[in-house]
Amino acid sequence: MTIAAANAATDLESDVRSYSRSWPTTFTHAKGSTLVDDDGREYTDFFAGAGTLNYGHNHPELKKVVIDHFLEDRIVHGLDMFTDVRRQFLETFNELILEPRDLDYKVAFPGPGGANAVEAALKLARKVTGRESVVNFTNAFHGMTLGALSVTGNSLKRGGAGIPLVHATPMPFDDYFGQVVPDFMYLERLLTDGGSGLNKPAAVIVETVQGEGGINAARAEWLRGLSELCTKHDILLIIDDIQMGCGRTGGFFSFEEAGIKPDMITLSKSISGYGMPLALTLLKPELDIWEPGEHNGTFRGFGPAFASGTKAFELFWSDDELEKSTIAKGAYIEGRFNQIAARHADQHELIVKGRGLARGLQLPTGELAGKVTSRAFEEGLLVETSGPSDEVVKLLPALTIPDDQLSNGLDIIESAVDEALSA
Repeated sequence: MTIAAANAATDLESDVRSYSRSWPTTFTHAKGSTLVDDDGREYTDFFAGAGTLNYGHNHPELKKVVIDHFLEDRIVHGLDMFTDVRRQFLETFNELILEPRDLDYKVAFPGPGGANAVEAALKLARKVTGRESVVNFTNAFHGMTLGALSVTGNSLKRGGAGIPLVHATPMPFDDYFGQVVPDFMYLERLLTDGGSGLNKPAAVIVETVQGEGGINAARAEWLRGLSELCTKHDILLIIDDIQMGCGRTGGFFSFEEAGIKPDMITLSKSISGYGMPLALTLLKPELDIWEPGEHNGTFRGFGPAFASGTKAFELFWSDDELEKSTIAKGAYIEGRFNQIAARHADQHELIVKGRGLARGLQLPTGELAGKVTSRAFEEGLLVETSGPSDEVVKLLPALTIPDDQLSNGLDIIESAVDEALSA
């Protein structure tokens, strides 16, 4: 793209864009974990569409399913009408994902994106319980629509709402106080003290690993304690698995390690397997009290996404090979990050974070983390930052990334960290 053409595109598009500021080039092609720009330069992708491309770009078997869907004039837009591809998606999801994990859920298709799934869960929780308040957690991110934003922690994003965001009460996420306060002591005291001023919540919504919040991973015992607390006080538990589900932490659901069964689960991002819009809200059958059409959306029946999602279940979740690979690759990243942190321990505290292939390296400041990701881009690696001050170098590579490409990308990060901290 010429400079003039690039300027024209920039002039036309809103200033709200963000990723194109960090990666100022024009991408044209992608395959696996590699993107190519219009100059023919290749970049290793440690971003994976913010967790939307867990199986990489343009996986050949998923691509064939999508192409065939169009070539055969199959249903593309179906709202919530019965279609064969919708039925196949549901049957395969139940057979390969839910039943092997002894999970019993109804599936709602609330719209094309994760925020739609969160909005549906919040609305249903309030309808079921007759209560308004929802408990969320510090540094949470659940979406940019008003309901989802009300349970999000980031002040910049909340400020964009332009109105008060109410009916949500933030509580400390795991390790927020560095273990000074016992888990849930504060929340349980508020729930049991008639003078606390806390209205009994309809639900608690939580990410098991906070992606946008800085790759903060909750311990399994903390999640079990939260689940037990919700059960004890008749509060619905919603797990937001939009970014951390679909195998990102190892198992298909990020809460499997804790052995809990949430009342509702939100899924999106990689659920279509191919980067196409699709979102699910899973709910226990006894919670399915919707009136027909009470919650809906125009784009909740996208046929190609059903087709590619079904194929992804068959390809990657008929056995545990992907889960084992994800855990092994995550352990490799953790080991590399621990080496980097140890090398700089005398001068800087670097914190290694995450689970599976959601990994973070927390630097002392957002400025330093930004230098690392900028240098990585110059060396042909796409990696972003997260956290309240963008202080965490955040890795979300495709689960299918080849070992050598993963290692080479980590070499770039290691060099960039060394350079940033020595300046």
